[in-house]
Amino acid sequence: MNEEEFDREVGEVEFELAKLQETAARKGLKIAIVFEGRDAAGKGGVIKTILNRMNPRVWRVVALPKPSDRERSEWYFKRYVAHLPAAGEIVLFDRSWYNRAVVEPVMGFCTMEQHEAFLREVPLFEKMLVDSGVILIKYWIEVSAAEQEKRFQERASDPRKRWKLSPIDLEARRRWAEFSKFRDKMFDMTHKDYAPWRVIDGDDKEKARLNCMRSILDVAPYDYNEEAFAPIALPARQTAEEAGYRKSGVEERLMVKDYYPGV
Repeated sequence: MNEEEFDREVGEVEFELAKLQETAARKGLKIAIVFEGRDAAGKGGVIKTILNRMNPRVWRVVALPKPSDRERSEWYFKRYVAHLPAAGEIVLFDRSWYNRAVVEPVMGFCTMEQHEAFLREVPLFEKMLVDSGVILIKYWIEVSAAEQEKRFQERASDPRKRWKLSPIDLEARRRWAEFSKFRDKMFDMTHKDYAPWRVIDGDDKEKARLNCMRSILDVAPYDYNEEAFAPIALPARQTAEEAGYRKSGVEERLMVKDYYPGV
């Protein structure tokens, strides 16, 4: 998909997302969208594209750092519960409680007992969320080994992207098959009718973003409030004379240097 095609499609999808946004705010919907996948699968790119023209008062991203010593001693789900959506909010989890399903056991950050307990408990946890009125949507962004390697090589050679390549990412790359084993186990035990997994092919970044956005619109209930999208009549701007204002020139004095005078 070329850039022109992508921009055209995104424009159409953004209008539908705006309808979802307005519906969520008007009806008090609580929507939680989980994004999981291997490193460099494109989770961040999908989220950025979704949020590009959306209202940050409705949409919120949760990307938690590693837990503190205190958090590690608490009920596992506690730190995530604090970030669940209130009425009128759409929360996007850039990685979620599913860290314990794949990343933590592969990397040795939890015991196998903790991992097994999580897999038993998470369907109950998510059932409680759904029963409480949360619309829960779960995505796994799938990337092939060849495409991930290509993206890792780009990150390794581009100083602007170096921050995306952590020691954990490199170790996870080495343990590709182990990740696959735990991912399959996660799907088997946590794919439920009330909280199913949806897999997005992430090898083509543009198509992955569009497919994910379209899928959200297929799953989340929304309608079109014609009044909310009607053109707004702008009031007349007050003149300087009406306000008794004389231009001071302060903005010219404080203006930053024009670094592109020829443009």
